[in-house]
Amino acid sequence: MSLWKRISSHADCEQRMAAYYNKKGLYDLRLCLAPWIEDRIMSEQVTPNSTDQLEQVAHRFNEDLQQKLLSTRASDQLLKYRLVELCALIQRIPALELYTHLRSGLQKELQLAAEKSVVVAAAGQSMPLNHYNMNNPAVAAAAVGMNGSYMESNDLFGVTGSGSSPASVGMSTGGIMHNVSGNVTPASMCMVAPKVELYEISNQISAAYHNFTAMTESLKILAQTYSYMLSNASNAPEAETMFKRLFEEKAAIVVSLRRSFMYYERLQDMVITELKNWRRQQALAGNGAQFSENMLDEIQLCFESLETFVTHLLAAVKEAGLVRLMKDDQELTSMYEQLLVAQKNLVCSAFIVDKQPPQVMKTNTRFAASVRWLIGSQLGIHMNPPTVECIIMSELQAQRFVTRGTHVDVTHSSLAGQSSGEIQNCSSTMEIQSNGKVFSASFRNMQLKKIKRAEKKGTESVMDEKFALFFYATATVNEYQIRVWTLSLPVVVIVHGNQEPQSWATITWDNAFAEIVRDPFVVTDRVTWCQLSVALNTKFGSSTQRALTTENLDFLFEKLQRDSIAGERNEYISWNQFCKEPLPERTFTFWEWFFAIMKLTKDHLLSMWKAGRITGFINKAKAHDDLMRAVTGIGTFLLRFSDSELGGVTIAYVNEGGSVTMLSPWTARDFQILNLADRIRDLDMLRCLHPTDINVQPLDRDLAFGDFYTQRPEPTPRVDGYVPSTIRVQVRTSGDTGSISGTPHHPMQSPPQDSMSMGNYSPRSGIMIDNVPSVATTFYNMDDSDSDDGTVARELENYVINTQPDDPVLVEGAFWVVPLTESGSDFAMADFDTMQNFDLFYIFGIYIVVACVLIFAFVKRQKRTN
Repeated sequence: MSLWKRISSHADCEQRMAAYYNKKGLYDLRLCLAPWIEDRIMSEQVTPNSTDQLEQVAHRFNEDLQQKLLSTRASDQLLKYRLVELCALIQRIPALELYTHLRSGLQKELQLAAEKSVVVAAAGQSMPLNHYNMNNPAVAAAAVGMNGSYMESNDLFGVTGSGSSPASVGMSTGGIMHNVSGNVTPASMCMVAPKVELYEISNQISAAYHNFTAMTESLKILAQTYSYMLSNASNAPEAETMFKRLFEEKAAIVVSLRRSFMYYERLQDMVITELKNWRRQQALAGNGAQFSENMLDEIQLCFESLETFVTHLLAAVKEAGLVRLMKDDQELTSMYEQLLVAQKNLVCSAFIVDKQPPQVMKTNTRFAASVRWLIGSQLGIHMNPPTVECIIMSELQAQRFVTRGTHVDVTHSSLAGQSSGEIQNCSSTMEIQSNGKVFSASFRNMQLKKIKRAEKKGTESVMDEKFALFFYATATVNEYQIRVWTLSLPVVVIVHGNQEPQSWATITWDNAFAEIVRDPFVVTDRVTWCQLSVALNTKFGSSTQRALTTENLDFLFEKLQRDSIAGERNEYISWNQFCKEPLPERTFTFWEWFFAIMKLTKDHLLSMWKAGRITGFINKAKAHDDLMRAVTGIGTFLLRFSDSELGGVTIAYVNEGGSVTMLSPWTARDFQILNLADRIRDLDMLRCLHPTDINVQPLDRDLAFGDFYTQRPEPTPRVDGYVPSTIRVQVRTSGDTGSISGTPHHPMQSPPQDSMSMGNYSPRSGIMIDNVPSVATTFYNMDDSDSDDGTVARELENYVINTQPDDPVLVEGAFWVVPLTESGSDFAMADFDTMQNFDLFYIFGIYIVVACVLIFAFVKRQKRTN
């Protein structure tokens, strides 16, 4: 029964709540989505304790509510119209106002339900309280029975008598809640996160166990009386009366045992749910979300308390079964079997992976992981510690194990041939830590040597294929052998570094959108932008140490839009849009672009990004408009991530003509030569940094980037006769007749006729080297070439043959060498006393190089033919 149904069963309560909700026109919404609203608000994982946090929770609730209304199927036309009106209504009400009004309404309903429960209980009747696990005894006092009926709070907390006061069930008539520790909390604050805190669960376990132990005294008396009756039955004239009394006492004890077991089951479900939530948080931590591993210690305390509870329950049921007043006691036998199953579930659920392996796993690379048994020391397993084995399983194999159930036979022999790969150092013996609390097995030096892949379907790639590490062990618990196993989070296996970006797309999507309980490793292929924006923000923020702003996220959302009518926004983003389909007019996907920017920022722009000096996520058109409207005028600039080049950052600035110039993007390779701040320092036309999302005021260039400049050493003459050089950035703008942006504006002298000229300048930015002669040489870059040696040889051969003595000089990456001095007579590649015989040396050198290339190609071809 939902909370609203319990309220509507009392006309006065329903009338009061209807008046409350109608203040904002939300009464129909409360009626239409009663169970959903209760579940949604009461399932918040974190209690809003600040205005910002409350606003975030409210916005998420508002978006989920709209989606729920849109997905609700109406049975008649009138209801359809009403749903449309409700959608319009919640769009008009601010998200925070809507959420707080509904949340306060639930608080009032809980108070009314509790008050009605107390009044009815005082009359000797039974009315169930709210079944949600609120953080107070009054609301947590109700539990659902095995047949769906409810027990009274007095039965659960061991309160005797029907005339209990409101305080005995945690509620005072003055609207004050008394928590377990005795602190008094205003009733307006009682509706905190419905997810019960672990300490509260622990307190409930302790209270239930205390009530159970009080009942065991009656059980001992029963056993003694039964023993006396057996030994003196023939002599006692009141034997029949004694038998009836024993029968009634045993029936009462069996009822108490059943109640204790029902309460135990509910508490066990709550603890296991907390563990599943912890594992879900562990998955989100794989995307960079904050994660407290210390919570596992608190969960372990609950597991240990439950293990003590169930062990004593088993002993009590077994002892009660010895009092045989009937030929066959089916109820106690059934309860004992159910307790054994519950204990086995508890023990198996406590076996987890506490340190996950890397989720993008490269073959022949060492990695570590560890598993932990939360109640191993409690059961005495540490006295004879088991050995944990590990294999790697495909998604299909993992699904088969989960389908077969929790307690399948996982002996080593049964798993022979089940592994999808070969792992070295895949076994470890469990041991208890020095603190005596943690019972775990560490795998510090594992290595995946081989992997077996399944056949691919359609457009699937190896980066889409998920595996998992399967850990298993066998131990003896309470005279029976139990086999436990657990799966790691999904992993993607790669063999080359260029597979890493797409692999991280698979892992990021799975970590963000997987359900808490699912078949391995099923995940939706379509999510809302609200969900995806949280995942992207978490991933980028954890990697770069600064979260994305609303403007950044809006830009990313627009970038993901495809095939949408102008003015319409598709709120759902598919897996294919995320990482499979290329962006419009691009050869790469959204994820490839996003991942490259994230890596560039982390590796080369981290300090400037954290300081808010980089605008980053802004398109070219908006950057142009913002700069044209800038009040600081000429020299105003901003830094944005390139739309056309993976992992590129570019500078847009207002030039001397009053228009906007966009520099060609720089990538990580460029920043390995000279960092971004030093490049900005070299460009004199950059004067004022345009405001960003973080820095709302324009900043002088040197004030904005001065902390990130590297100190250039003063040039000192070298004793070996060489002239030292430094690297600087320069920009040749179109239409220039000789001046170079970023360099001193003075006439440049033409080089002598017998030296090589510079040729034409590229419109992109470049590098200049101070204090070098105007002669350099050209190199063919083969660092990133994927061609074979023969192709390289042919390219080099053609290049050398076509080279002329007066060709322009290039440097790797299309950087230009600009002379700043006429001094120096050393040739860049070889020392010549004079340049008079340069033509002779040049031609002779060409013939030598061509001969070497031809010989190399001939030898290569002979090897292939042989």
